[in-house]
Amino acid sequence: MTPGSIVRLRNRDWVLLPDRQDQPELMFLRPLTGATDEVTAVHRRLMNLVGGGLPDERVRPSVFQPPTPDDVADATSSHLLWQAARLTLREGATPFRSLGRISVRPRVYQFVPLLMALRLDPVRLFIADDVGVGKTIEALLIAREMLDRGEIRRVCVLCPPYLCDQWQQELAQKMNLESVVIRSGTINQLERRKASPESIYEHYPIQVASIDFLKTDRNRHQFLQYCPEFVIVDEAHGAAANDRSVEHQQRHQLLREIASDESRHLVLLSATPHSGVDSAFKSLLGLLRPEFSSWDVANLDEKRRIELAKHFVQRTRRDIEHDWDADHCFPFREPADKTYRLSAAYRDLFDRTYDFCSEMVRTGQAMDERRKRVRYWAALGLLRSVMSSPAAAVAALENRHIRATEEDEREFRGFVFESSEDRTDDSQPTPAIEAAEETLADTEKSRLRDLAKRAHRLRDSSEDTKVTGCASLVGSLLDEKFNPIVWCRFIQTAEYVGAHLAKAFKKRDVQVVVVTGLDGDEERRAKIATIDPEHPRVLVATDCLSEGVNLQDRFNAALHYDLPWNPNRLEQREGRVDRFGQDARVMRNGTPALVVAAIRYFSPDNPVDGVVIDVLLNKAREIRRTLGTHVPVPEESETVTQAVLNALFLRAGRPDADQLTLDLGEEVTDQVGSLHRAWDREAERERVNRTRFAQRSLKPAEVKKELESADTVLGDPQAVREFVLNAAQRLNLHITKDRSADAFRIAVSADATLALPEVIRLALPDHRRGHWTISFASPTPDAAEYLGRNHPFVAALARFLMEEALTKHGDAVASRCGVIRTKAVGRLSFVLLLRVRYLVEQPGRAPLLSEEVLVVGGTEGKGGNVDWVPEAEAMGWLVSAKPDANVSMTEKRALAKASLARWPELMSSVQGSIEARASELEASHKRIRQAVSLRVRELHVKPQLPPDLIGLLILQPVI
Repeated sequence: MTPGSIVRLRNRDWVLLPDRQDQPELMFLRPLTGATDEVTAVHRRLMNLVGGGLPDERVRPSVFQPPTPDDVADATSSHLLWQAARLTLREGATPFRSLGRISVRPRVYQFVPLLMALRLDPVRLFIADDVGVGKTIEALLIAREMLDRGEIRRVCVLCPPYLCDQWQQELAQKMNLESVVIRSGTINQLERRKASPESIYEHYPIQVASIDFLKTDRNRHQFLQYCPEFVIVDEAHGAAANDRSVEHQQRHQLLREIASDESRHLVLLSATPHSGVDSAFKSLLGLLRPEFSSWDVANLDEKRRIELAKHFVQRTRRDIEHDWDADHCFPFREPADKTYRLSAAYRDLFDRTYDFCSEMVRTGQAMDERRKRVRYWAALGLLRSVMSSPAAAVAALENRHIRATEEDEREFRGFVFESSEDRTDDSQPTPAIEAAEETLADTEKSRLRDLAKRAHRLRDSSEDTKVTGCASLVGSLLDEKFNPIVWCRFIQTAEYVGAHLAKAFKKRDVQVVVVTGLDGDEERRAKIATIDPEHPRVLVATDCLSEGVNLQDRFNAALHYDLPWNPNRLEQREGRVDRFGQDARVMRNGTPALVVAAIRYFSPDNPVDGVVIDVLLNKAREIRRTLGTHVPVPEESETVTQAVLNALFLRAGRPDADQLTLDLGEEVTDQVGSLHRAWDREAERERVNRTRFAQRSLKPAEVKKELESADTVLGDPQAVREFVLNAAQRLNLHITKDRSADAFRIAVSADATLALPEVIRLALPDHRRGHWTISFASPTPDAAEYLGRNHPFVAALARFLMEEALTKHGDAVASRCGVIRTKAVGRLSFVLLLRVRYLVEQPGRAPLLSEEVLVVGGTEGKGGNVDWVPEAEAMGWLVSAKPDANVSMTEKRALAKASLARWPELMSSVQGSIEARASELEASHKRIRQAVSLRVRELHVKPQLPPDLIGLLILQPVI
């Protein structure tokens, strides 16, 4: 018995799989029918234990049973069987084995990192593509491919704790991999779930782990002892060596120890790999190969550039759409500035606060350094709160109950500035204000209390023109079919804005959901999941959602209610909606267009907003427009911003918002100029790097050819669409066209599904609305769920039809024999559906088993011979031939009986076609291996005969 042959054990037929080198004592079997990923292992010694009351465990040769005349039905039924047979394949006979098991349709450009990875042993790769390009899919495609090739057994994704659940969801939904989340809140449960004494890091094959949980001395050592052989690191820039951050150093130490195992595969992901600090960037490159840490990336010679390019890919969206994907696969980001004027009451509060903060900073200049800095941070924090909302001002001024110490000064910046690399603290800057209060005179404290009263009155009045203007702006966006995210700096502001918007849109049936740092990760996910994607919606959020979270399936606009003081944070906010997978359309020039709105909302009455826009945000926008991608602001930007704001406080008189950067002093002006020049240098470095590492040597046409070949074997999205719609019609599952061009609605109420087979009914989701919106297009339309070939519902449908066809004969929905009388042929003809298994022998690795369903056709020739026809003609009969006259059941069975009697003869004749197909597959495998510089001489694709006769369609000419 050879791999691929059919065997019988325990009254069931199985397919014998190739042996595993690490488990020679086991024989691996896969069910001949049913779920092809249900692999069973049988101990070879157990198979020899016969008698003594035990059932016979001996594995015996078996054969696949061909159809019988009792299996006869119509041609449509045969076509449905062919579709089901293809869609049940998992180990497809194509060079990319993962395509048979994933539930997404990757774009051509997303295969580039996979092709790069196939060249490397071990895989050491840094994927630095743009925000929203789909780095998650690119990384998981590598992991899935290596798992399916048998090159790895265990995978770990290391990411910030707030991204763990999203990665777990991506693994399940896109790659059909069930994973566990490892962090402080799950560790005890994972320990209880496993019966064996081994470590959880050894026991669970697919892991998503919080890098901050594993970086500690308590957890790091055990993880490193049992670390999986394939590790993905998301947001890798947060684990670069950084002397200013203990957390960064701990993360980097963990990655260095992971990378020290020279056999371990490591994939790093970051849209911002270079923060402007060369040493930090080099520390990440050194994880790929130690020598990279000493290379001057900006001045590489050609030999070193080629070496680094084997491990590093960095592409802008512009690169991808120009070189790799002619289709417009990313939305157009439509930037806009919208302003509001302060009411008299709000202007009075702002002016009084500004005067107080300026005086506090000026009078603090004579104090010791610590008190001077505390006053400065308190001024910034208080001013940001008042600028944000009256609610934030009240919280900052009234809720001062945390006692600050001298050590808190280094933490003040987290309440004022947004971090580029860690989650921003969205709570109020109370510690800084409270610390400063200790330095204030009684008259100054009295002024603080007066500001609190004024903020309180404004909060409870209707004079907040900022929030009323926002409601008007959101209304306009909703009218244009935008569903916006309103980004706020502070928790109290988000809650305040959310309440106002909910009241403003109560009569319009608009959903308004607020998510802040007060919500735990699970609560945030639950709130977002409850949003109905079929109705207008607004999400009001703080920066707790601005990094790494995918929100493009429900929202398509970003409104910055509070401007961030870090351009990187603004880019991260907008990247939640402006990313691959965004498919919401709005009308532009009379036609639907893939557009996301990005709105900066500010007041010309507020000079601080003006400074941030002039010094930082406009420069970032200019660079993005020129280069086609975001370039992170240099590290010294926060220092320069502080200097500008400090000068703003110290200048004589209240500043005019229309003259934002004048008279700030020569020193500060020079600092701003120096920052902009440094930023320009970073932009030029990015331009050069992306030109050098865009991987243009790989040819899109070659990759596309192999993907089209895989579609032929496995079925493309159009094939899935036809299958689901045809099967639904036969099963009386009600599907109607949705208002969206690419979407459908399936009735899933209890009454609508009552007559369905149980296995199909259980695969349907439980939707309270009574319907389920689906799509077969990717990116998927708004409010629809993507149905790919491996979606649980599609898999259940295909498996049910296949199993029923093999057991219920003529009563099956998709029968194995069809007979029609048609004008499509001039002589008696037939189509055979053959399932063929191949053994792929690889150089230096264990063989792999793959399979496909071939469509073979022939006509009745002279002297009873068969004239075989080209595959395209046979496929045309199967897909397009229509019955033009009736055929009685008696005649159908007679024709089927005669044709089936010839199967042994036909089987030997068709062997040549199968051998030719094996040669085509071998050439395809070799093309891919040659493209990635792998050995091809010892690679062979051998068919495992005989093939399985799945189905038969007989076509009788109309006389």
